[in-house]
Amino acid sequence: MRELRKEFSFTGYWLTPPPEEKRNSWTGRRRALESQGYGFLLLARGRAPSKIHDAATAQQAGTGDAREAARGATAEGFAAGAIIFLDIEDGGRLGGTYHAYLKAWADELTKSGFRPGVYCSGIAVDEGQGVTVVTAEDIRANEAPRDIAYWVFNDACPPSPGCVSLDIPPPPSASGMQDATAWQFVRSPRDKQTASRCAGFARDENCYGAADAAKKWFLDMDIAARPNPSFVP
Repeated sequence: MRELRKEFSFTGYWLTPPPEEKRNSWTGRRRALESQGYGFLLLARGRAPSKIHDAATAQQAGTGDAREAARGATAEGFAAGAIIFLDIEDGGRLGGTYHAYLKAWADELTKSGFRPGVYCSGIAVDEGQGVTVVTAEDIRANEAPRDIAYWVFNDACPPSPGCVSLDIPPPPSASGMQDATAWQFVRSPRDKQTASRCAGFARDENCYGAADAAKKWFLDMDIAARPNPSFVP
């Protein structure tokens, strides 16, 4: 992380175990990363849509997951008011019970003193007959009037510049989401459906920072308007 700090100003930071993991290897790392000058995108594990079966499950899961995220942020010493992004890996249109889950999550997180955000797709999905849907816009329409922050992934080229280091990066709005807080413009390994035309990837299909000549650490790359994106000045 010290080497990568030469190139990057912030990092994602899990407050819960990542998907499919039982433990969180980020726990206890805040002070070390902060001393190196890193800002943070705080991230919490979200449920898969297939796991939310009915309204009762949605309410219980959303409330419980928000409390777990808030406890993680507090335990790590992050200040109240920080944006915590719920990790939503599925793209396209989300079902009604999943929107109920997101509403419960956002409301409970707000009660806990934090601001709700979502990490989600900013890629348009073709539903047929001329209809497309972007997950971020689907969430905005269904969770209104809640004030939710958006960290979107859109690794299609364009708008993504590909796996490159940028002295003057484009704004997060270049992702296609006008008010995005952050934009993930590269995912590792390269997604064959969305990023097949993107330049700069290594032979193993991963993306590496310019400071990592030995190619030790493959990366997802993000752009934000502030060096500490989870914290609103």
